[in-house]
Amino acid sequence: MYTKKVYKTTDMIKWTRFETLFFIIFSTIIVSIYFFFDLHWLKIPWTPIALIGTAVAFVIGFQNNSAYGRIWEARKIWGGIVNTSRTFGMFVQDMITNEHALEKQTDKALKKEIKTLTYRHIAWMNALRHSMRVHKPWETVMMEKANQDWSKMMQPPEWKTKLEDDLKPYLSYEDMNYVLSKNNKQTALLYLQSHHLRNLKEKGIIWEFAFLNLETVVQELFTLQGKSERIKNFPYPRHFATLNHYFMWVFVMVLPLAIVPQFAEIGLEISSINATVGKFFMWLAIPFYVAVAWIFHTMEKIGRTGENPFEGSANDVPISTIARGIEIDLRQNLGETNDEIPEQHPVIYDTQM
Repeated sequence: MYTKKVYKTTDMIKWTRFETLFFIIFSTIIVSIYFFFDLHWLKIPWTPIALIGTAVAFVIGFQNNSAYGRIWEARKIWGGIVNTSRTFGMFVQDMITNEHALEKQTDKALKKEIKTLTYRHIAWMNALRHSMRVHKPWETVMMEKANQDWSKMMQPPEWKTKLEDDLKPYLSYEDMNYVLSKNNKQTALLYLQSHHLRNLKEKGIIWEFAFLNLETVVQELFTLQGKSERIKNFPYPRHFATLNHYFMWVFVMVLPLAIVPQFAEIGLEISSINATVGKFFMWLAIPFYVAVAWIFHTMEKIGRTGENPFEGSANDVPISTIARGIEIDLRQNLGETNDEIPEQHPVIYDTQM
């Protein structure tokens, strides 16, 4: 998630440099054809261009609204994970007691149970964020040259470490083997949580009413996990995305055939006043075309790169930062010192991961 108020102009130029260069070269070729070969018959009326441009603007606007909706939904889901995690940590600390225990446990044993459940929840968050960073064929962060350049400068923590290494500090040997044997590791961890809570209830360490409350929290975690997985695994419909892309390129490719003749006609009118200015006036079509094409292409690119809020780009929901923040809260409330708790992930190039 980019944290500054606005992107730097240099960042936007770098992000769109390949397309901008293409627009400059393409428009220069069209103007050169008009200027040197006097092909004034090669033109398209403004009416069909305006109709195509209007249609393209509508579909790009629809795509951008849909992409923003996916990002905002993902942010609400992970906001729910924050709140539910804090609730789970509070319930675990206050509901695991000797009040109804069949056999009284020592304070040390109770604290161990609390720590095990809390650490397993942290492992669940780690497993979930790793699954959200797995690359999908429709994601753009590793497909487009500009996004590849960005990913070389900064990468999400999930790309730098293995899931096993991030789970190991929080799970027992038996839990680790069980989780790694499953395809959906975050689901396996929630199953373990439920089994553990049931065992504590059977021992009376958790009262039955408290057990129901804790199971409700686990159920909510399943719900939030499923919503997050739905966004990750179900892309913005590809036929919409593909047609939007094609429509935009059709528009920017035929646009010079309307802009350049228009500037040429204006140049002829100016020639009666200033022959030199009138002769070269059509060359001003290049910057005007580049500006229009750049705006349409960039708006389409913004929607395309914003469709996937977990892929690892600068515009993602910062799930790594969110998960680490929850971990810090939970472990501080367990009484651990700052030396024992990992630091928050750093902000790199004004971006939270």
